[in-house]
Amino acid sequence: MFGIIRPCRHQLGGELGAAWQAHLCGMCLALRDDHGQVARLATNYDGLIISVLTEAQADGPPERRAAGRCALRGMRKADVAVGDCARLAATVSLVLAAAKIRDHADDGDGAFGRPGVRGAATAVAARWAAASARTGGELGFEVGVLTDAIGRQMAVEAAAGPGTSLLTVTDPTEIATGAAFAYTAVLARKAANQVPLAEAGRLFGRIAHLVDAVEDLAADQASGAWNPLLATGTGIAEARRLCDDALLGIKLALSEAEFTDARLVHALLVRELGRSVRRVFSRTAGGAHTAAEPHRHAAAASPEQTAVTGTRALTSTSAGGAPLGCGLPVASLPMAALAMKSGALRYYRRRSCCQDCCCCCELECCCCSEECGDCCCSNCSS
Repeated sequence: MFGIIRPCRHQLGGELGAAWQAHLCGMCLALRDDHGQVARLATNYDGLIISVLTEAQADGPPERRAAGRCALRGMRKADVAVGDCARLAATVSLVLAAAKIRDHADDGDGAFGRPGVRGAATAVAARWAAASARTGGELGFEVGVLTDAIGRQMAVEAAAGPGTSLLTVTDPTEIATGAAFAYTAVLARKAANQVPLAEAGRLFGRIAHLVDAVEDLAADQASGAWNPLLATGTGIAEARRLCDDALLGIKLALSEAEFTDARLVHALLVRELGRSVRRVFSRTAGGAHTAAEPHRHAAAASPEQTAVTGTRALTSTSAGGAPLGCGLPVASLPMAALAMKSGALRYYRRRSCCQDCCCCCELECCCCSEECGDCCCSNCSS
């Protein structure tokens, strides 16, 4: 359910875009340094918010170090975030990834539930859980609050039925994200921020859970998989109302916290999170463009301009790592494809978009309709 914030480099701008990538790469390298190369697969969009929040509250300049060339940066060097902010983000991401793998292995679904894979997946999950507990202990963060909340999720889902409140179902997720957000204030030595950030984290977890449910609704309905909207008999309109209320609550909670530099925090948790909600619900309502309804500036992209993100096909434009979408180079290497599939990097351009468009929705065309509003290029907004 994590990975819903997909920032656009055009919207973030040069300074904030560079800071966002520094946190993403810093979390990835912290996973590698503390837990080995395989642990880098736990890198995800939303985990880096923990790193961003910690740094935004800290006194003094951001901590950075020069990192070597990486295929996911088009073999370029970069300055990346270091220190406790990156390590806490890595710890939270690892414990949640371990829980997700273990859940799939136990249920026997997904790639990790397949015969012959389940045993190895369970072993990896156990190793990651132990490693995250160890690193969390070094940071003073008790990861048990996360694992306990995740463990309670299955019981909550089993007890849910028609008429059950969606907030009952999202509560374990809210507790986990609230605890992670609140601890950033402890690391930054801003004790007064714990309460508002816990509230912001709780509401973020609610949105993440509901957005995931809405995105999976059609597939879950077709396959018979459990979905909170189907299980409780809740409509899309109610889920959207809860998300909109949570967006306002996050904005108010952040206004009560003290930050040294709040620009990237607000860009991600107010603007970009709001765009993510609008994108998902607009697509569900059928309000955005479709591939059969090309945008007026459309210029058909070549097959090489398409790569894999989730289940959608999108690739970099050259083996050397040509720009993809908003300009983040991605080399045509297996690890790059795997990272994009896991949601680590999701700057991209859609088919039928004009040349400078970098819409971040998951539609097959330029998303310029009023219902979505994700298009950020000057041509499409004119």
